[in-house]
Amino acid sequence: MAGERDVEKGYTAPEFAAKLRRLADALESGSSFRIQVAGERFRVPRNAEISVEHEREGDSEEVEFQLTWKVADVEDDDGDEGDEV
Repeated sequence: MAGERDVEKGYTAPEFAAKLRRLADALESGSSFRIQVAGERFRVPRNAEISVEHEREGDSEEVEFQLTWKVADVEDDDGDEGDEV
């Protein structure tokens, strides 16, 4: 099992749009998908929970698109190689 990790990676607008586009295609097709973030590649299962979070603090605001899953969900979903994102 991999150790704990909490990273944030910045992207240009075109890079981010391309990742979102490929992610949307995988979600619409009901597929799991693989993604690489800050040098680590992993697979998100098709049954990941999806949420949008909005935060406001002082003069700053933030929107986060989140996909959440358990490691066991990925293992149960191993038959589907998914799309590369």
